[in-house]
Amino acid sequence: MTWDITGMGAVACNGTTPSEVFDALCAGRDGRGPLQVFDHEKYRARNAYEITDRALPGVDEPGRATRWLVDAIDQALTDAGHPRDLTDVPVLVGTTLQEQRSAELWWRHGSALDPADLHFGTALREEYGAARTYTFANACAASLYALAMATDLIELGEADTVVVAGTDAIGESAFGTLDRVQNDVPDALRPFDRSHRGMLMGEGAVAVVLTRAAAPGRPVHARLRGVGVNCDAQHSTAPDPAGITRVLRDAYRLAGAAPEEIGLVMLHGSGTPKNDSTEATVLSRIFPPGSGPLMTAVKSMTGHTLGGSGLLSLTMAVLALQRGQVPPVLGLTDPIEEAEGLRLVRGHAATAPELTLAQVDAFGFGGINAAAILEAAR
Repeated sequence: MTWDITGMGAVACNGTTPSEVFDALCAGRDGRGPLQVFDHEKYRARNAYEITDRALPGVDEPGRATRWLVDAIDQALTDAGHPRDLTDVPVLVGTTLQEQRSAELWWRHGSALDPADLHFGTALREEYGAARTYTFANACAASLYALAMATDLIELGEADTVVVAGTDAIGESAFGTLDRVQNDVPDALRPFDRSHRGMLMGEGAVAVVLTRAAAPGRPVHARLRGVGVNCDAQHSTAPDPAGITRVLRDAYRLAGAAPEEIGLVMLHGSGTPKNDSTEATVLSRIFPPGSGPLMTAVKSMTGHTLGGSGLLSLTMAVLALQRGQVPPVLGLTDPIEEAEGLRLVRGHAATAPELTLAQVDAFGFGGINAAAILEAAR
C-alpha cells in the first residue's frame, strides 16, 4: 500500500516555505548565527540555527513553536487544495520540547501564559476546528513516528486524510543541557566531517497532507511507501547499530523495496561523533561502497530541528525527487573513516534526474528510531 503526499509546508532558519528551504540548501546557505536572546556568557556554545522573527531584537516571545506550526499547516493545506476545516481530519504533531520555551518565559520574565496554550491542540481547534489532535514526543524521531501513525489510521479506515506536522522552538533549558553534556563546543553542525564537534539546535516547523489517494486531477508530490519505527532502548543517549539496522530493514519490508533500489538517503546526520559514526557504519554495511545511493544531511544548514527534523528531511527528499537535485552536506571536506565509502554529496548540489526511491533516517535518544521510504510521483 502507498499513501499520497498532496501538500507540504515548512518554516526553518533558512527559508519560509519548503521551496525556499530547498533552494537555500542547494545553494549552501545555512541559518547559523550568534544566539539571539540567550545570555552568551552562560554557555560555551555561542551559535544556533534560529528563526529571525522576533518583533524586538534580543527579546524573546512565547508561542513561537505554535505560530510556526500553524504557518506550516496553512501552507500544506493550501498546497493540497484542502479546506482549512479539519473537523474530521486527524492532526498528528511530533515535537521534542512542545511549548517549553513559553513556560520558561513565564517563569523567568512573567510573560503571560495560559496553560491551555502549552498544548498544540488548543490552537489547532481555534484555527481549523480540529477535533482529533495528537502530540508525539518521540525525541528526534517524533514527526516520523507521527507519519507512521498516520499511515496506520488510513490503512485501518479511521481516516482518508491526515495532517502530519512537527515543530520546535529552542528552549534555554534544553540548550543549556546540551551545552553541558557535549564534550566539545561546536560552532557549527558538521555531519560526518572529522571536524564535527557536536550538535547545535535549530528551530522551525513542517507539515504534510497525507491521503489514501489524491482526488482526480490533484497533483501528488510523492508517494509514501512505508515507515519503520522501533525503540531498542539499548542506551539512554548512544545509538545502537542493531536497533538502527532493524528499523531500516523494517522500512524496506514495509515499502516492498530492496536497499539496492534506494537512490537517495536523507541522513539523520546530527553532527555528534557517536551518532555520525554509528549511522555511517550501519549504512556502509547495507549499501555497497562507492556505488550506493547519494546521501546528504540537511542539519548541516538547518541545525537540529528536533521533533520536526525527520519530516523536514522528508519534505526535502520530496523536492529532491521532483527536481532531480540533491543538496550538499555543508562543511564536509574530510569525511570520517566510517563514511569514506558512502556517496556523500559535498561541495555543491548534485544533479540526479533519475531518482525514484528515497530513504529518510531519524534517530533519537533512548534508541527511538524511524525510517521512511518515498517514491517519486511520475
